[in-house]
Amino acid sequence: MKIVFIGDIVGSVGRKALKHIMPRLKQLHPNAVFIANGENAAAGKGITAAIAKEIYEMGIQAITMGNHTWDQKEIFDWIDRDEKMVRPANFPPGTPGQGHTVIKVKDQEILIINLQGRTFLPPIDCPFRKVDEILENTKKKHKFVFVDFHAEATSEKIAMGWHLDGKVSAVVGTHTHVQTNDNRVLPQGTAYVTDVGMVGPRDGILGVERNAVLQKFKTQLPVRFVTDEGKWHFHAVVIELNDATGLAKSIHLIRYDEDQVFMD
Repeated sequence: MKIVFIGDIVGSVGRKALKHIMPRLKQLHPNAVFIANGENAAAGKGITAAIAKEIYEMGIQAITMGNHTWDQKEIFDWIDRDEKMVRPANFPPGTPGQGHTVIKVKDQEILIINLQGRTFLPPIDCPFRKVDEILENTKKKHKFVFVDFHAEATSEKIAMGWHLDGKVSAVVGTHTHVQTNDNRVLPQGTAYVTDVGMVGPRDGILGVERNAVLQKFKTQLPVRFVTDEGKWHFHAVVIELNDATGLAKSIHLIRYDEDQVFMD
């Protein structure tokens, strides 16, 4: 079992990058499961049904979300029907959508869980207790378990990695849009990285037009943030799993730049 997880897709530039790189990834990893974070796919804020369909048609088999899940109002009309999309499982009970799903790959199944951190983000339900609850109800059924932890604080992400070491196949961080260099297999066999990075505008600030962000930092006045345009960069990870145990054998970073696409 191999998983290719693609970092936060940001706006139309991110979708352009995904369309450009996916044929390459499918050629390099023909039997992989492809998962992507899509919570910034619609102009940096949320996702629409049309964009979700576009992403699936490129070969993505599941979409994870995050704190921008509800930014596009139309999502309430269709998220309950999308069995391949997961929003943070620790949103309060009664929230539309699902916090985990199962993807079938040939004769194997992979449980995908989405969680959201609480440090520097809205104080929703505890992600640690929620993931324990999900695993208690599902672990015996699924050998392969993938967790996208959408969180701001590095410490909270690392804590989740250690909390789940040996219990799941992989814990990957999203949200901060900067790929970290701490990818490793933890001692009990869980693949971990603090942040996968992003797919989208390379020369903005975390995908946002940089002059607006600079003005905000320098003046502290209200500023309208818009998704940047221009050239893209692409961040992802590839995780190889042990078919017998469901635990990780390796985790490697993927990084492409529009100016040096195939220099790997």
